[in-house]
Amino acid sequence: MSYVDGCVIAVPDANKQTYLEHTKTMAVVFKEFGATRVVDCWGDDVPDGKLTDFRGAVKAEAGETVVFSWIEWPSKEARDAAWKTVMEDPRMRGIEMPFDGKRMIFGGFQTISDL
Repeated sequence: MSYVDGCVIAVPDANKQTYLEHTKTMAVVFKEFGATRVVDCWGDDVPDGKLTDFRGAVKAEAGETVVFSWIEWPSKEARDAAWKTVMEDPRMRGIEMPFDGKRMIFGGFQTISDL
């Protein structure tokens, strides 16, 4: 089954267009090195929780929107090989993230169901 890298970030509302341009550049590189799908979702219905929630997980501040993103890979092996190459790609140098990367949460996930 496929492998997924997922992340949640808080993006300043004023940076939405910059974020879209950033993610388009990143998607081209990821797909060139084997990603099968790159998805970015701008928060629209992200409720506050009683114990925990998306906003709290990334310490979203007023004027920021939670973004949920993922990259699908054919396998973990394909993903591991691609990340090494992606990080060495010259297009990745000097890219400024239009959000606070220290508050990003991310991880790699094995697909266990795809209905």
